[in-house]
Amino acid sequence: MPTSTLRPVRLAAVGDLLLTTKLGATSPGRGLEALSDEIQELFASCDIVLANLECTLTGRKVVPTEPRVFTTEAQIRTLQDAGINVVTLGNNHTFDSFDEEFQHTIDILEHLDIKWCGAGFSLNEAYKPVIVKANGVSIAIIGMVDASSGMKRFAEESTSGVAPLEMNQLCRHISTLRTQVDHIVIAPHWGEERFRFPSPQQIEQAHAFADSGASLIVGHHPHVLQGMENYQDATITYSLGNFFANHVYWDNGEFLTWNRFERTGCILLAELDRTGIHNVQQIPIFDDGTTIRIEKSGWGDRCLDKANHLLARGITPTRYRRETFRIKALRPILSHLRWAKLRRIRPEHFRKAAKLFSQGMK
Repeated sequence: MPTSTLRPVRLAAVGDLLLTTKLGATSPGRGLEALSDEIQELFASCDIVLANLECTLTGRKVVPTEPRVFTTEAQIRTLQDAGINVVTLGNNHTFDSFDEEFQHTIDILEHLDIKWCGAGFSLNEAYKPVIVKANGVSIAIIGMVDASSGMKRFAEESTSGVAPLEMNQLCRHISTLRTQVDHIVIAPHWGEERFRFPSPQQIEQAHAFADSGASLIVGHHPHVLQGMENYQDATITYSLGNFFANHVYWDNGEFLTWNRFERTGCILLAELDRTGIHNVQQIPIFDDGTTIRIEKSGWGDRCLDKANHLLARGITPTRYRRETFRIKALRPILSHLRWAKLRRIRPEHFRKAAKLFSQGMK
């Protein structure tokens, strides 16, 4: 069949899948059966549906730091019915139950014929891309993790971990891979949680990926929407936000909940052919804790517009310091203005707030 008659590859990318469950729970927890019919139909129309699987199965050993993000086999199996066929494991919770449950998780993914990238039992495996060939177009997908996410377990030559966001190595990898495929999709786990825009360094990194040959950058980790931009021939989304937002549990029974903004995410929809990327759309979604649906009230569009506007204004070091102050100093102070939280405040909290306040005012 002549190349000109082939339809483009349709790709949907979403952000964080927090398919969590409470430790010791007898029920499997909410999974992707929560998707609305409209989203399921959209995914069914795509050749590639890419997501960040930010959870792992739990086993006999767990990392000492909290929060840990654990899931169940039943929840992972809902990926297949939802139509998600590629996941990045390049995130800061993939090894929350060490190698044993990492292996268990990828065994299930492979049984479901869901491709994965971004982590492995060696550096070579962690950097190994997923290659998808459809409609005469070849696409490589690479996942990686920046130290800013708090991750400590990075793959080395013969030890397990996630793929490190190491710019020189990655740019060489992208340049080489670009001679073998039509498009490269980069899925970085980076930035600071709940920041409304990326750092100046992230913007430089994204542009370097594009200069090296990447066509599409789809970021995650902040758990909120950040802006989208076009650079050279590439489309860059710095954070797609949460797509599936279950509670995140602590051992003491407390749990992290998500506010309205944090429950608003994005489906990035694009068509790729041998000439480039076309018809890029940002589709807002909302997870109300029961159903994930396309957000049509206008709220989701306003969130996307705000994120794009904040990015388009330009991210200077001063603006980024102020955002750091807002998220790491002001927000915790406001969240503690309830008696249940006030009585837990210790002197070190004031010292930390004072330090951040002085930095934020510069």
